[in-house]
Amino acid sequence: MTADAIAVLSLADRPVAEYAWRPDLPAALSPRPYLHPVRTLAGTTVTELMPASHQHHLGLSVAVAEVDRGNFWGGRTFLAGHGPAWLDNQGTQQHVRWVRRTATELRHSLRWATIDGEQLLSERRELSCRRLGPRAWALGFGFALTNVTGRDLPIRSPAAHGRSGAGYGGFFWRAPSGAAECRIAAEAGDGVDAVHGRRSAWLSVRGGTTDPWTLVFIPADAETRDDRWFVRTRDYLGIGSALAWEEPLILGPRTTLSRRIVTVVADGELPPGRAAAYAADLAS
Repeated sequence: MTADAIAVLSLADRPVAEYAWRPDLPAALSPRPYLHPVRTLAGTTVTELMPASHQHHLGLSVAVAEVDRGNFWGGRTFLAGHGPAWLDNQGTQQHVRWVRRTATELRHSLRWATIDGEQLLSERRELSCRRLGPRAWALGFGFALTNVTGRDLPIRSPAAHGRSGAGYGGFFWRAPSGAAECRIAAEAGDGVDAVHGRRSAWLSVRGGTTDPWTLVFIPADAETRDDRWFVRTRDYLGIGSALAWEEPLILGPRTTLSRRIVTVVADGELPPGRAAAYAADLAS
């Protein structure tokens, strides 16, 4: 990947996130733009890219397990009655044009195409950063997907095919930490079981040992607040806001869905009360 395919978000000339908007990736990973590294103001990296066990996990991206049988998540596809299987169905999210590109705001359009080149979706994506104080900043991430075909497009997770608890697909953040050193808190309660598969107005993840950090995920509009959270700490640390859980989301022709999440990226540990206060301030 060349330097001109990276856009940098910065605060006071300090890089806080790098956006690979035209990555050179193998088809098996469902190539798509991603943010990595995302850093705290002190410089601690809070994303992970292409780990050995899940190479299709690309920092922070929009990754969907299935759109009209196309895999926009990467890796294997979960088949009902069979399990994960390698299929030649990986799609691609391709940059089309920039709308705005500054140190604190990125806006561009994308096309979602199948492995055969058929465009299923057009997307408008917006990224932004703002400082919240000496130890925290906010990352805004919004996307709007429009069905450009003449037919209904079902959006499914593996849970829709019978894989219990696997309701992932949408905004997905792969973090560099494991269960032994992370703490999950949310408005819905503490721990994975309290929030996985549930709705919550905020969700915080505390990770790191020598350089602790906290992420607070805040759904920033009514549609996103109605989505369930996917939270996994076993084997890896991943946080997602799910577009669809057990039931498919059907996107009609020329219909648009939009989602927006604000993530507080902080050095150190934030108590639940502070996370809730950020949610009250930053949710629209």
